[in-house]
Amino acid sequence: MGTLGGAGQAAAALRARTLGMEGEHRASQARSSDLPSGGGGAESPGGGAPFAGSSGSSTLLQADVLDLEEDEDDLEVFSKDASLMDMNSFSPMMPTSPLSMINQIKFEDETDLKDLFITVDAPESHVTTIETFITYRIITKTSRGEFDSSEFEVRRRYQDFLWLKGKLEEVHPTLIIPPLPEKFIVKGMVDRFNDDFIETRRKALHKFLNRIADHPTLTFNEDFKIFLTAQAWELSSHKKQGPGLLSRMGQTVRAVASSMRGVKNRPEEFMEMNNFIEIFSQKINLIDKISQRIYKEERDYFDEMKEYGPIHILWSASEEDLVDTLRGVASCIDKCCKATEKRMSGLSEVLLPVVHEYVLYSEMLMGVMKRRDQIQAELDSKVEALTYKKGDPDLLTEEIGKLEDKVECANNALKADWERWKLNMQNDIKSAFTDMAEENIHYYEQCLATWESFLTSQTDLHLEEDSEDKL
Repeated sequence: MGTLGGAGQAAAALRARTLGMEGEHRASQARSSDLPSGGGGAESPGGGAPFAGSSGSSTLLQADVLDLEEDEDDLEVFSKDASLMDMNSFSPMMPTSPLSMINQIKFEDETDLKDLFITVDAPESHVTTIETFITYRIITKTSRGEFDSSEFEVRRRYQDFLWLKGKLEEVHPTLIIPPLPEKFIVKGMVDRFNDDFIETRRKALHKFLNRIADHPTLTFNEDFKIFLTAQAWELSSHKKQGPGLLSRMGQTVRAVASSMRGVKNRPEEFMEMNNFIEIFSQKINLIDKISQRIYKEERDYFDEMKEYGPIHILWSASEEDLVDTLRGVASCIDKCCKATEKRMSGLSEVLLPVVHEYVLYSEMLMGVMKRRDQIQAELDSKVEALTYKKGDPDLLTEEIGKLEDKVECANNALKADWERWKLNMQNDIKSAFTDMAEENIHYYEQCLATWESFLTSQTDLHLEEDSEDKL
């Protein structure tokens, strides 16, 4: 018992020290930042976003780092005058997230800090007289007390995911809700029941739910819990409990009216945030376009290279003196084909999904800013009505007080979530590009070693033949 007790105390002390490091890390980030404290678009733990800076005071890395060809029309956006990313975005000294700092220290008897695990798998096709659709199995494992059981298994279709996203936006209008994959055809796929399309969507839905599960606020949303645990008929019944059609139409009309009026005095921090979103959207869409083009070119190269191996084998049948050499070339080509296929798999599974997810995030962010502006526009209209005495002063004063509280809550929620999102975005994109770079290095090293080995063997063979001829 004494040994175990001492080990437990040591573990507790080390955990406390790690948590202390987390606090010091956050404080250090706040002190080292040269941007306005509490600002939306200007703040960024760890140095900001990798694609666009939000203020002139940020230290920026110019786009010439990418060394892009100037004669490409779709690359002209990367001019030397346009800021692409924050200097610290891809720095090896970039601090990791507080959670990853804690997770660097593991104990054999210590469980993971995460208490909600979600898996989306086993897609199934359903055919009815009206429609054909796909459902996905969702397995949830949790240790949270608010759940009735530790494990749940349900099936959901895409429309159910759309409902969940809408409910989260309704309850948390200024939180950054993770994006869903597109509803219809993705990246030129012709058949939405194509296996590749279904698998791509399954991975995106899996990421969507786990993003919500990892969110400090969204993870405790009641609709999210119901989505994970309720049977199909229960979920259908719960959906019907929402506001009626007329109520939703009224909300839509008010939102449109607010957006038409616009915001007269948007706070500076949200102006910077909005500018960041616009620049980020341009950059990430361009990177998505370039990445897709690279993948297509890589696919064409792979398809062409596959034909050369059999050609050399056939050629060797008609060249008795070159049989071994031609077969050796065919073997090298075959090995390079396999390496290329592996690299393409890494590109399609590691880089492309991350980049495209943040394309969708950029659209989500624009929606978040619109919802924030709508709340402020509603407040501005009430203040204007009170100023020009367009209604009952007492009633308007009461409504203004409620709207001021609503605006403050919305602003604080967005600012806090903005920092969390930027840090996640920075880490995700850095990790994706780093992994892809390592994969490319391994690919070229493997191909180079393959050809070097073949050429060395051929050189040794020729030297041996020359020696025999001299003798």
